Amino acid sequence: MKVGTKSVLFGAHCFLLHPWFVFAAWRQLYGFPLDPRLWLAFAVHDLGYLGKPNMDGPEGERHTDLGARIMSVAFGKRWGDFCRYHSRYAAKRDGRKPSRLCSADKLAIALTPAWLYLPMARLTGELSEYMSRAKVRAANNERLSAEERRRVNSESAALWYSGVQAYMRRWVEAHKDGAADTWTASAAGRQPLNDEGVWK
Repeated sequence: MKVGTKSVLFGAHCFLLHPWFVFAAWRQLYGFPLDPRLWLAFAVHDLGYLGKPNMDGPEGERHTDLGARIMSVAFGKRWGDFCRYHSRYAAKRDGRKPSRLCSADKLAIALTPAWLYLPMARLTGELSEYMSRAKVRAANNERLSAEERRRVNSESAALWYSGVQAYMRRWVEAHKDGAADTWTASAAGRQPLNDEGVWK
C-alpha cells in the first residue's frame, strides 16, 4: 500500500479525523460553516493522496487535483479552485493566492494534538518524509523564527511537530484574510527557472 493511501486511511490525512480538525479550524477562523459545500470540501480536499507514492514529492504535490475535480463537477470551477488552492504549493505553481481552505487546513495541523498526529504519521511512514523535507525547507525559509528553526531541525519528532505547529499558527495569522503568500517557496522549495514556472 502506498504512503498516500495509508495517510488517507489511517495517517495524518485520515478521512475520518482530519476533516473534523479542518472544521474546527474553519470555525475558529471564520465562524460556523453553514454552507454545505464547505463540508464537502473539508471531506474531499486531501483524497487525492490516494495512490500517491510520496506526500511532498512531485506526485504528492498533485494531491489537490482529485478534490478540485469533485468540487468542480458538483459546484463549478470557483469551488474547484477553492479546494485546489488549499495547497500553498499548488497556489504558487498556478500564480494564485491560497484559498481560505488553506488557512483552515494549516491551522488544523496546529490543532491536532501530537499524541494523535505523531503515532499516525509514524505508522504510515510519512513522518520521516515530513521531517526530512522540513529540514530542506527550513534552510531556505527566512520566516522561521530561531526557536521554530531549532525545533524543525530537531531529530525529536515531538520537537519537530511543535515547531511546525508554531510556524503554521503564524502563517495562518498572516494569511487568513487573503494576504499574498510571500512566505512559501515554489514547489516545495524549488524556485522557478523562468516566468513560465519551469522548476529546478
